[in-house]
Amino acid sequence: MIGSAIERTLVGPMDHTLPRNPGMPLALDHVEAVQANTSAIERRAATVFARRSVKKQWQAAWLLKAITLIDLTTLAGDDTESNVLRLCAKARRPVRADLLAALGVADLPIHTGAVCVYHSHVKTAVRALEGSGIPVAAVSTGFPAGLTPLPQRIEEIRASVGDGAQEIDIVVTRSHVLRHDWQALYDEIAACRETCGDAHMKTILATGELGTLRNVGRASWVAMMAGSDFIKTSTGKESINATLEFGLVMTRAIRAYEELTGFKVGFKPAGGIRTAKDSLAWLVLMKEELGDRWLEPDLFRFGASTLLADIERQLEFFSTGRYSAHHHHPMA
Repeated sequence: MIGSAIERTLVGPMDHTLPRNPGMPLALDHVEAVQANTSAIERRAATVFARRSVKKQWQAAWLLKAITLIDLTTLAGDDTESNVLRLCAKARRPVRADLLAALGVADLPIHTGAVCVYHSHVKTAVRALEGSGIPVAAVSTGFPAGLTPLPQRIEEIRASVGDGAQEIDIVVTRSHVLRHDWQALYDEIAACRETCGDAHMKTILATGELGTLRNVGRASWVAMMAGSDFIKTSTGKESINATLEFGLVMTRAIRAYEELTGFKVGFKPAGGIRTAKDSLAWLVLMKEELGDRWLEPDLFRFGASTLLADIERQLEFFSTGRYSAHHHHPMA
């Protein structure tokens, strides 16, 4: 039904040998030079989706693309092994088979970008996803506040990697940013990166707790200099999580860092991204600010737990002309 629109959107060329960001020595001149014009950033964010409209088969194709970029997440205090197993089953088959057939894409390898869980559920997720090619991401370093002693946070990373996590989402000490102690922030992130080894590291800045957009930009630079593979907006537990304003500041830092070093760093907005329309706005932002290369899962992820259900509802509407209830799209 969607034909070439989906083929071109989902099955594009991709460089699987992208070199990891090795980091660089802390360069305070670059950090201190960061500026943020709040009113201009707010105006630009307001136009991201207002100026762009993705309709019909192209919208369906973009929504299927969005599914492949989701870190399907469960970070609840009452998580159980059965919840995690259901989440992993959903990650393998994120869209109902009848919908994929109706869209004409039943043969395409559509699955989520990763599954994200607490350390205690890493082994369960690794077993459930064996052979799928879907990595397990573990939130670590005293998530979500990051206030446990650094040696304990380092041991948590080591334990998650030992249990099979291929990606580690760390949280930073917010006070380092608020006090502008960039050396302490750099040292902390660099120590985490060294412990991660071959596991890719996403550094969560907790942008809603950093005070200013300028602090967000500066923290982004320090995180990349310390060797982060991704920079991530939020834990999803803050009062303010992923916003397009934060996204603009962080993606422009990523662009400037690549211009300086030649290395690409990934980006992950997380928290509050619940609707298909939200996902389209973020995809537009990435395409306009960083280009098509950042529409692949090795450089862009959504951190989300409820987004997938709304995307499925939109795909069903495209296929049938009717909106379905959320319970028609169960976790598994």
